[in-house]
Amino acid sequence: MSQSAPNQNRNRPLVTVIGGGLAGVEAALQAAGAGAQVRLFEMRPVRGTPAHVSDRLAELVCSNSFGSFLPDRAGGLLKAEMRRLGSHVLAAAEAHALPAGGALAVDRDAFAAQLTRAVEEHPFIELRREEATAIPEGTAVIASGPLTSSAMAEAIAGLTGEEHLYFYDALAPIVLADSIDMNKAFRASRYGRGQEEDGDYINCPLDRPGYEAFVAALLEAEASTPRDFEADIFFEGCLPIEIIAARGPRALAFGPMRPVGLTDPNTGRRPYAVVQLRQDNVAGSLFNLVGFQTHLRWGEQERVLRLIPGLEAAEFVRLGQMHRNTFICSPRLLEPSLALHSRPDLFFAGQITGIEGYTGNAASGILAGLNAARAAFGRPALSLPPDTMLGALCHYITACEPKHFQPMKANFGLLPPLALPPKGKPERYRAYSERALASLEACLAADEMAAPQPAPKEA
Repeated sequence: MSQSAPNQNRNRPLVTVIGGGLAGVEAALQAAGAGAQVRLFEMRPVRGTPAHVSDRLAELVCSNSFGSFLPDRAGGLLKAEMRRLGSHVLAAAEAHALPAGGALAVDRDAFAAQLTRAVEEHPFIELRREEATAIPEGTAVIASGPLTSSAMAEAIAGLTGEEHLYFYDALAPIVLADSIDMNKAFRASRYGRGQEEDGDYINCPLDRPGYEAFVAALLEAEASTPRDFEADIFFEGCLPIEIIAARGPRALAFGPMRPVGLTDPNTGRRPYAVVQLRQDNVAGSLFNLVGFQTHLRWGEQERVLRLIPGLEAAEFVRLGQMHRNTFICSPRLLEPSLALHSRPDLFFAGQITGIEGYTGNAASGILAGLNAARAAFGRPALSLPPDTMLGALCHYITACEPKHFQPMKANFGLLPPLALPPKGKPERYRAYSERALASLEACLAADEMAAPQPAPKEA
């Protein structure tokens, strides 16, 4: 069993973190940076999952995009807050960014490798490559993620008295770039946005007959069958394309296949529908189908996806798949600080709380890690103002109606209304962002979190 051996110091209080995903890695690095000794458990590679393919920490198993970094977007605001809070995950993402228009896409291998090294080389983090099967005693963060092992899920259920909920998350297919027929596809970003002169995305346009044939084939294709004890419960923000298509003949054209902001250079017109592919690695040799999560059997996927113009001879290096996503009923269990109601030294972070999206998961890890360090040092936990994006996310998952609770991504609809809202949407979103960042600054200025207490001196 491989594990790091840090400089153990009895003067440093211990924080245990379960899970080496985005939230767990962020929590571990934040807690260690705030002066605590951290013991991080990650069960891979001793025990694998249906979605991970490596033993690296912070492995991205779905898209390689962290969403928008534009300041007038909800994801961009959350990233600005994370930057102010010293996010290690965001720093790694920005260090390995790929061209993706106004979005932050990353080289997933280089990104995970940097964060794995950061944990392994940190003098106050002990990395244990073993499965945690019980709730830790003392100060801890549970960030076991959507693929929480059955033993840990049972332990959480035993502690909270709540049955865990679950739904399926989906992975989009990835193709080799040089197998895409660029005589039919074209490079462009919506409305000409992007860093590359000819656009950051590869676009596969469909006319109306082609779109209708694709939808018909999609609806006739055979989907994978879930196990008997699992039900098809999908997160609204990550629906499989066949589920969207079943909602109506033009549902995909108004969803992941919407053609707005694009002109097909072969026709000089906007396509009836379009499939966008986004760069997935630094070399630009891999592209993923944006928003094309699917539950179809693999043979069916290849048959149906080859109906897309430009992908007739595509070489798929990864086909879509579904995996179970476990999360707790946070409104009944957690404080806005992410502490458990019944145990203020135990924090939850990441997808297991019902926060969706890479950025939201990592951001929750910041708060949980810092609060775990505060608890370990005997300091009160901090809740962020609800007019910040991270504060609003934490407020939503802990204060919404439990029976209607559903996982949530960052969005401006979570923020309290502006006192004097501007008329235009872009101006209104900028006002939300300006208020949030000012509120965060005021919160940090009034609290020791902005300048953590010095770590105890070495013995």
